[in-house]
Amino acid sequence: MNIITTVLVLTACCYHISADDKVRYDNFKVYRVVPKSNEAVEILRALEESDNVYDFWTEVKGVGHPVDIMVAPHLKYRFSDALAGSQFDVEEYISDVQKLIDNENPKAGRAVGLEWSSYHTLDEINQWLRDLASTYSQVSLIAAGRSYQGRDILGVKVSFKSGNQDRTVFIESNIHAREWISSAVSTYILNELLTSQDSNVRQIAESHDWIFVPIFNPDGFVYSHTTDRMWRKTRTPYSTCAGADPNRNWGYHFNEGGTSSSPCSETYRGPYAFSELSTNTLSEYIGTVAPQLRAYIAFHSYSQLLLLPYGYSAAHQDNYNDLYSVGVKAASSLAQRYNTRFQVGNIVEVLYVASGGSMDWVKGTFGTPITYTYELRDTGRYGFILPANQIIPSGQETLDSLVTILQEFDKIL
Repeated sequence: MNIITTVLVLTACCYHISADDKVRYDNFKVYRVVPKSNEAVEILRALEESDNVYDFWTEVKGVGHPVDIMVAPHLKYRFSDALAGSQFDVEEYISDVQKLIDNENPKAGRAVGLEWSSYHTLDEINQWLRDLASTYSQVSLIAAGRSYQGRDILGVKVSFKSGNQDRTVFIESNIHAREWISSAVSTYILNELLTSQDSNVRQIAESHDWIFVPIFNPDGFVYSHTTDRMWRKTRTPYSTCAGADPNRNWGYHFNEGGTSSSPCSETYRGPYAFSELSTNTLSEYIGTVAPQLRAYIAFHSYSQLLLLPYGYSAAHQDNYNDLYSVGVKAASSLAQRYNTRFQVGNIVEVLYVASGGSMDWVKGTFGTPITYTYELRDTGRYGFILPANQIIPSGQETLDSLVTILQEFDKIL
């Protein structure tokens, strides 16, 4: 998606943004639209495929399932005409996206290093990872991949004692650039594993090895900070638009539904599996540690879901029953602190078909037993622009659920 200041132009073929410009979303609105008939579903799908004239924050699933759509002010009446009639329930969910962006991330009084009362840049996160490796003997810095624009994809390995290598937990976040809460939560959890005195946290921390890669999509993440807060994809240039969806680009059941062939689409899969340098190099690194992986956990936002593989099929495969039953217990643990409710289920059944995802690739290629994708807070009132004051509560409740997942699987595996 490319936009010039206050005018939405989601087809990036037509306009250029200079390095000094920053996209604004003044008076952009987000509507929650519920289709009430199959015809209404098809109308929404046609809008979704219309070269990203509208930004679908959530994808179209079916009759009765809400869809969140961001609409530019100059398209308001066209959008109203498209949804005219009685086939839709339409509610304005966010009245001004820019106001949320302006209030999302407090900057004043930020301490040196990482803290979790505000969102951080790639440079700040990477420096924090380097500092951890120099401060804690249990932490070592890793280079997990490389991006199209030449950025290192950094992570850390945490190991409290020998003998845990076959109980390694891999944590992925920010594969989608605009989902800032995902890396904020993953770094919060990493910090807790190193510093918490809670007995349950210490138990899972010290009985597993850990690999954290907070920013899977560094080029897009940087762009979401410097230029376009709503940017989702990579920054690889294609014929008409920049970027592919890095969570539709993995080589397991690639291009088997829930993707787009248009480079201007938010779900553009790329010209071929692993076309993105970031996914290609990350897959190579994951392959080197895959024999030791006990768990692969991916963090996304938003919708408050705990998702199980697979994204290409609704079929219940592998150890679905164990994943589901433990997932339900984890969702219950997550809800205890702040009453935040998560739904548990297969990606296709709960959301939609989404082939070519990282979790599918890890599960399908290596048979990793514990595989979950979190769609973190909230359910749409803030969407991707979750205020920074929700980072710590979200991190706390997510860690509660992760404790449950690992402790419950200790009884199974």
